[in-house]
Amino acid sequence: MKNIDVCLTPDLLHLHKLNNSIVVVTDIFRATSCMVTGFAYGVRSIIPVATVEECKDLQNRGYVAAAERNAQKVDGFDLDNSPFSYMDERLIGAKIAMTTTNGTLSISKAKSEAVKVMVGAFLNLSAVVNHLKNQPYDVLVLCAGWKGKPNLEDTLFAGAVVSALKDEYFVAEDSAILAMRTYEQAKGNLSAYLSNSSHIRRLQGLGIHKDINYCLQNDLYDVLPVLRGNELVNV
Repeated sequence: MKNIDVCLTPDLLHLHKLNNSIVVVTDIFRATSCMVTGFAYGVRSIIPVATVEECKDLQNRGYVAAAERNAQKVDGFDLDNSPFSYMDERLIGAKIAMTTTNGTLSISKAKSEAVKVMVGAFLNLSAVVNHLKNQPYDVLVLCAGWKGKPNLEDTLFAGAVVSALKDEYFVAEDSAILAMRTYEQAKGNLSAYLSNSSHIRRLQGLGIHKDINYCLQNDLYDVLPVLRGNELVNV
């Protein structure tokens, strides 16, 4: 039987075998939520890169560039890390270069070994789950976390995926069981469950409550970003 597992932080990724796995990267607040939103609003492709320098190079080559560090926009770039910035009709058909503190770094770490790298958020949860039901490979949900540490919101998304797929996949490891049980406890009111989490406090300090509420909505979009070469595209 196929296995489903959860990696709670990219710093633990070396403990997982990826050569027969689809990796679903999630960074709920806010990188993967931005990616899903961008594709839903007509963005053509997104190149996720690990460093600000790589993103600046792509900007110099004509890409629309989004750069975030420590939850704030990096000076000199076109877009910040709010999903509302990706609802601009001027981005329809655009090719975007993106770097974030945690999310794009996680994609960079996973892409060399995984069978496929996908992007997941609550916003496209059912699209992710429905795709994975028909796949012959193991699944690893990679939580971007925060600077090498686990975070609660990404763990909850991972738990939602495991919970939805527990009849199709074998849930063997404690990290997956932990994520699933945490989600099943929290799913009635994610906002309340997350109210004292570290990243909620960090974002609230920046006055972006609307981003938090938006990113915790289920299934706004039937969008499935998948990495093809070095670009994410909506399949």
